[in-house]
Amino acid sequence: MRIDIITLFPEICRAPLNESMMKRAQENGALELRIHNLRDWTNDKHHVVDDAPFGGGQGMVMKPEPIFAAVEDLRSETRKTSNTQHRTPNAEESRIENRKSKVILMSPTGRRLDQSLATELSQELHLIIVCGHYEGVDHRVVENLIDEEISIGDYVLTNGAIAAVVLVDAIVRLIQGVLGDEQSAHDDSFREGLLEAPQYTRPAEFRGWKVPEILLSGNHGEIAKWRKEQARKRTRENRPDLLRE
Repeated sequence: MRIDIITLFPEICRAPLNESMMKRAQENGALELRIHNLRDWTNDKHHVVDDAPFGGGQGMVMKPEPIFAAVEDLRSETRKTSNTQHRTPNAEESRIENRKSKVILMSPTGRRLDQSLATELSQELHLIIVCGHYEGVDHRVVENLIDEEISIGDYVLTNGAIAAVVLVDAIVRLIQGVLGDEQSAHDDSFREGLLEAPQYTRPAEFRGWKVPEILLSGNHGEIAKWRKEQARKRTRENRPDLLRE
């Protein structure tokens, strides 16, 4: 998978996405991640990316020109990569060429991110993520360039780069080969609409608190049953809205 992030604050994305499994995903070729500064697509000497909103109001609005230029350049670059001279494109490159890159805007007005959406996006070959800032982006970007708006929750952040990091992490860990144990993703919270069951490790007794006996029994069938029951209990107590859904 290739992911391009377009932001005014590249360093917000670089540090967290170059650690742990995100770093390993890039090293083993499962992920090609590129982080771009939107100001690189401006044409004035001051690299202006925002302007006052028509009709008045507080704050500034991100201009459409640099966003359109950035997305169009990245799409074109992807097509050129898959058509590199002197060799035949491989299957994945051919699929990228023939399939439109999915353009996402991080926005509080978007579809709320959940595990189902992360799984859906992990099947894409190329994502271009646009990070909003200020009072948002010119709505012509939303109407004519963006395939999907995504929000990571019902609250407001300083900028979309923070949300983009969360989105990328949620997606990439679901790509085959990224996690050391593929079962880890299957057992994650929210995978089946439930929170994960409680986990314990050594020592078996700590300050008088003991690990549930069933986990020490070696009976994997009964352990699986216990974990399922505990997952439902934990969800009912902490996130009853998931059970209603």
